[in-house]
Parts: sequence; C-alpha cells; structure tokens
Amino acid sequence: MNKLYPYRERIKKISADNNSSIILALDIETRYQNQKYIERLVENLHPFLCAVKINFHLILPFGKKEIQKINRVIHTFGLLSIADIKLNDISNTNHVTLQILHSMGFDSVIVNPIIGQKQLNSLVDFAHKLGMGVISLVYMSHENVSEGYGLNMVDGKPSHRKFLPLFEIFLKYANKSNVDGIVVGATHLKTLKHISSVTSIPIYSPGVGTQGGNPKLAIASGSNYLIIGRSILRSKDQQKTLSNLLRKKEL
Repeated sequence: MNKLYPYRERIKKISADNNSSIILALDIETRYQNQKYIERLVENLHPFLCAVKINFHLILPFGKKEIQKINRVIHTFGLLSIADIKLNDISNTNHVTLQILHSMGFDSVIVNPIIGQKQLNSLVDFAHKLGMGVISLVYMSHENVSEGYGLNMVDGKPSHRKFLPLFEIFLKYANKSNVDGIVVGATHLKTLKHISSVTSIPIYSPGVGTQGGNPKLAIASGSNYLIIGRSILRSKDQQKTLSNLLRKKEL
C-alpha cells in the first residue's frame, strides 16, 4: 500500500486484504539469524500475515544493508515492517534513531512511554513526518508484568493528585499523543478487556502461543493485532500452524 497513507491505515488495509491480523515476531534462534532464512520465511508465510516485527536482538547483529534487504523483501510481499526496539530517550536521540530506522525501511517502531508525555509527543510527531507509525507499550505479556506496569503511581497536580497504576498513566500518554497502536499482552485478559473498553487505539497483543495466550480470547477481549513468534517459528509445519491460528481467531 502507498506509503503516503498513514501507517494505521496501511496495516488495517493489509490486514483486511489478507484476512489476517497476525504479526510475525522474528524471535529466531541464533543459528537461523541469516538473511536468506528470513527471506524464505517471509516468502512462505506472507499470505497469513499483515506485518513482520523485527526484534532488537536481530537488528543488532545485522548491518544497515542487510536490514534494508530484509525490509525490501517484507514490502515485496505486501507486508509492513515493525522495529521492536522499545525506544525511549531524549528527543534528539529519538529523532536520530527514527531517521536511521526509516532509512532501513521500517514502517513503524515500538516505543517505551516511560520518557513521559512531552517526549512521546515529540517522538510521534517526528515519526509521522517521516511516514512512520508509533506503537507504545502499555502492558506487556510476561508473567511478572505487574511488578512494573502495575505499580501505583501518583498522578496529577498537587491539588488533584490520585494514585493510578503505571499502565493507566501510559495509556493516558498514548491517548494524548496520537500513537498508532499500543501493546497489551494477550496473557492478561482482564487488563486487556479494561484497556480496550476505554480507548479506540488499535491494540497489539504479544503472548499468544508459547506464553499461553489464547488468540480467540485475545480478539474477544479487544486485541486488533496478534504478535506471534516462537509457536510459529518452532513449528514443523509453519503454514499449517498459522492457518490453524487464523481459524481459532474466527476472523
């Protein structure tokens, strides 16, 4: 789809065209971390996907040219590419990082809103000028997520202070910053259902499969896109696994 369209519209269109809201997370083992393997993977699985998420641990060992080639393949098969680096720094560093990711061919980036409202606003504005999307963490999928994202924090001005869990503050940042998506784990259905009831931002949910998340329940609880990696990558028949996941989601 034409890059002149906003990222949020592009991924929605691809998802509808492919009848899939599955994003392949490249959580591949070290022995498979080579360009040819990834290109074959995308070629074989693209009809069942809407995007590919390239994780930080995969971006690091590759050079710029290799990542550009991988992203060109992803785009050749009509998918979008997401850089999962959980970006969070001062505006200058964020902007330079976005420019580099953009030059590598990424369509969007996952960010950590711990940087605060002002810095997140700046990051989103700059990303949108580049034609990139921003997906912000709200509540991750790991089992001890409440130790961080569930911490009670003081929110508001001195005269109107109240305690809110950190994820509620992150959600407020997301709602005010015009982000293109938020990350909420498929493994925490109660929180997922609550968040989906109070925001219209598309929800990206990791944790399906290996971590125990159920695709059908995640969609029913408000997920718009499912980020799935190891349960697909470790399958002996990856296409069959993806096809079964799509049926279970009942799109």
